[in-house]
Amino acid sequence: MKKKNLDPLMIVLSVVMLAVFAASIYTSGSAIAREGKHVGSIAEITVPDVPDVTTQRAYGVVSAEEWSPYYADIYKSYMENANNTGHGGTRISYVETDPDIQTLYQGMGFAFDYTEAIGHNYTLDDIAETTRPHKLANCLTCKTPDFTAMVNEMGKDAYAVDFDTAYAQVSEPVSCYNCHGNTPGTMVLTHDYMKDAMGDEVAAGRISGSVASCAQCHIEYYFDKDTKATRTPYDSPDNFDPDSILAFYNKMGFVDFTNENTGVGMIKVQHPEFETFMGEGSVHKGMYTCADCHMGVAYNAKGDPYANHLLTSPLDNAALLKDTCSMCHNGTDSNPADVPTLVKSIQAEITGREKVISGKLVQINTKLAAAIQSGSLADDVIEQIKKLDRDAQFYWDFVYVENAEGAHNSALSRQCLDKAEQLADQALALLG
Repeated sequence: MKKKNLDPLMIVLSVVMLAVFAASIYTSGSAIAREGKHVGSIAEITVPDVPDVTTQRAYGVVSAEEWSPYYADIYKSYMENANNTGHGGTRISYVETDPDIQTLYQGMGFAFDYTEAIGHNYTLDDIAETTRPHKLANCLTCKTPDFTAMVNEMGKDAYAVDFDTAYAQVSEPVSCYNCHGNTPGTMVLTHDYMKDAMGDEVAAGRISGSVASCAQCHIEYYFDKDTKATRTPYDSPDNFDPDSILAFYNKMGFVDFTNENTGVGMIKVQHPEFETFMGEGSVHKGMYTCADCHMGVAYNAKGDPYANHLLTSPLDNAALLKDTCSMCHNGTDSNPADVPTLVKSIQAEITGREKVISGKLVQINTKLAAAIQSGSLADDVIEQIKKLDRDAQFYWDFVYVENAEGAHNSALSRQCLDKAEQLADQALALLG
């Protein structure tokens, strides 16, 4: 699971995905050509022809280091992600900064271990060091290309392998193979659940390949109850909105964890950057890809362009702010030229509302637990409150764990928080 990053200068929707499928993917429309929408797009960079690179690594993953002689500039920028180790090298603990989650996530690991996101070079270290429990290999879904190669070889059975057994067989964090397989310059859908949900949409051009590739990890997902496989709660753009996702989970009675205080079976939303960015109300979908804004074009000492693989907030990329954002944010009243100030104001608004609503959810939790203990409310009323609590927390969590804090789609974020607060107020009214 990814970690929430509240720093307004670190909105990370980075290009992350895992290993290549079998050759059949390329004939089924999951191989994704580069695409571009505007001047300065990464898609416009010519990818040089290089010799085939073979590897002795497990599952055939060509490592970033093995590619580095042919893509020196890209490799150097990729390695700069190691500099992202949190604020001054100290990671923020959201359990401390947002103590409400100690109550709201009671019954799962995020109630006691939930820290700031850092560079993708640390994905394997991160999962090894967390105190959240991970029994099965499905926890490695977005941590290493080696595991996805394992899934592609073994099928869904790989997800249910013992975690320690699988971890002993992987060695590389997120790298070139995640986005390109062993075919530099080509975007490849490699995760089975993303191919099942969006492969046809990508092949038809309705979803950008560059966006879909990032979405393989920056997405809402769940683990199948029986197979333990990673799956998406939708199968097309027509039903990846929050309302449809909640309806899907409610229909199947899905529960991620049961709150220990109230006995309410909760949904733990993951990190729905894809669904948010591509959702109704998004200003930038169709204009830019994730890579356009979070990577961008860089130039080496010779003046040659290359795809920058330092994954950052666009607010940290001065050239991108000047050459791309200024195309629309041109200093008019409706489009202020000071993009960082605009983004920070949205984030402050959304984060402020998150805290207000999480406070109401804690009130529900406390009062509901007391009502159950005392028997002061009828069983049917208790069940009604439990449903309101579950649904309200889902809508709140959909915004809380989305890494942009409203910047990707402020309209959708506000809608979700409105629904969360309305449901919470209904529950509080019943609790008296």
